[in-house]
Amino acid sequence: MALEKVITEDKIEIVGEYKAVQVRTCTKVMEDGVELSSGYHRHVIMAGQDYSNESAEVQAICAAVHTPEVIAAYQASQETV
Repeated sequence: MALEKVITEDKIEIVGEYKAVQVRTCTKVMEDGVELSSGYHRHVIMAGQDYSNESAEVQAICAAVHTPEVIAAYQASQETV
């Protein structure tokens, strides 16, 4: 019997006016190829936030959607709150 923990980013979504990138991570515990349990974790990357520790795929998405204009608009929206 071999236990294995498999972590994947199974959903990446871009939502809202300021292009928030939502990342869902799935963690599965497998035994000999059979899933014993699984769980999910979500985190959000807002425009202007550091995403250098994310996967290459998430970094590419953030670089594409978090343009200087989107970052400026998001920062301006936060100043009025």
